[in-house]
Amino acid sequence: MTCQRFVSRSSKAPTKIGDSRSGLLNLPNRINITQRALVILFILTIAFAVRALTANFVRAHLDDPGWFPFGIYAAFDTQAQDWLDGRASIYWIDDPARTDKAIYAPGYPLWLALIYKSTGSRLPQPVQNVQWLLDSFAVLLIVGIGVTAFDWRIGLGAGAIAALWPLLATYGAVPLADAPTSWIVLGATWLFLIGAKRQSIPWMIGAGALLGLSCWLRANALLLAFFWAAALFIFVKVAWRRRIVLAAAVVASALLIISPIIIRNAIVFHAFVPTGLGAGTNLLEGIGETERGSQESGAPASDHELIEQERTATNPAAGARFDLYYPDGIRRDRARTTRALEIIVRHPFWYAGSVARRMANVLKYAGQPNGIYGSAGINVTSKKSLPAQMQGMFIPFLVNVLGGVQSVLRYILLPLMVVGIYLAPKQQWRNTALILTTVFYYLVVGSLIHTHIRYGLPMQSLLTVFAAVAVFQIADVITRRVARAPAAASN
Repeated sequence: MTCQRFVSRSSKAPTKIGDSRSGLLNLPNRINITQRALVILFILTIAFAVRALTANFVRAHLDDPGWFPFGIYAAFDTQAQDWLDGRASIYWIDDPARTDKAIYAPGYPLWLALIYKSTGSRLPQPVQNVQWLLDSFAVLLIVGIGVTAFDWRIGLGAGAIAALWPLLATYGAVPLADAPTSWIVLGATWLFLIGAKRQSIPWMIGAGALLGLSCWLRANALLLAFFWAAALFIFVKVAWRRRIVLAAAVVASALLIISPIIIRNAIVFHAFVPTGLGAGTNLLEGIGETERGSQESGAPASDHELIEQERTATNPAAGARFDLYYPDGIRRDRARTTRALEIIVRHPFWYAGSVARRMANVLKYAGQPNGIYGSAGINVTSKKSLPAQMQGMFIPFLVNVLGGVQSVLRYILLPLMVVGIYLAPKQQWRNTALILTTVFYYLVVGSLIHTHIRYGLPMQSLLTVFAAVAVFQIADVITRRVARAPAAASN
């Protein structure tokens, strides 16, 4: 009788994500606050364990540029130490000739300086410790996004996936600006979803402000506010005047936070440099990393090749300093942009194919490493992640089990994401579209120039929400069929 009632009730209304009738794995929607807190605590424990183990591996490879690009870190480190020692400002640039000081925004050097000051050490290791600890808690941002866009079980499922995923854990343990930038963008995305749901100007101002703040660390989200503004016009069901105000709130607040860097660069260099240099370099080297771009067009594939090409073309004085952005780095970076665009205009379809290949590579989570596009992370194992004195204990077995789960996750994650993106609009199409706006931005716009898998950490994090949608939808289908089987047999 119970089964018959279940079948009858299921046949009257379709099951949706968040529907209390949707089966066994819908439990998180019906449990109380204490139980939800316990699930969150479990997710945090997994995130903490995975990142601690991953950090042990990364720490042992800080001298390996394949895992830790120390040259990039050194640029931030120098700026941080100069400020701490009183040799230079963390924000202002005194010498207009020093265009190399405008490569990066000042946010991450300031972050390093604060960690150096608070820990008493100026080494990468304390920075790594702070970042992997905070990255463990950052899975809560993914939980919040999933809950806001769908429901509690999707949020908790996405958080569990993010806690386990080697890609997020690995770059959360690398002392660079990518993970902190991702936390801020995820926070902005959460506020953006809340603002769209409530049609609230203050929430949109907060979302835009966080986007602007992220550009103080990395410039990747520089144009995302404009994409969000377009998404508000298209997907939010509200009067047109309200849409204009919401979109303006996002864009204006983002620009307001970014503006101190733009103003500084305009005053010092008499040029429009939004948050840093490098767009032309990445665009040109993105062409040079392909065989055709390198051989037919002579585009450089690396910073070293680019410097040597420009050294030959400009013939600087013997012994004079000549690097990527000095001297005259702004003009040279713009010249690189012009050169790259000329190649793209001559070969648009070939370039579109190159962009598509980049997109595929940053979504490659299993198999051989991506080479120039970066590693998709490591699975934790007792050999890689534990010190020698712990090898003979019971803990190595648990670590290897955890690594085995990560290995399986690598192979099933992309199919789950694709299925989830297909299923999610049937449940919450507006929220799905708003999230996919950010995914599109990082995947497509980010792949127009040379890219790396770590540049798109916000996108990768958001895709875990769709993987969770697929998991629970598939589980619901299985649960319903199992529940119907006894009734069908009795008939």
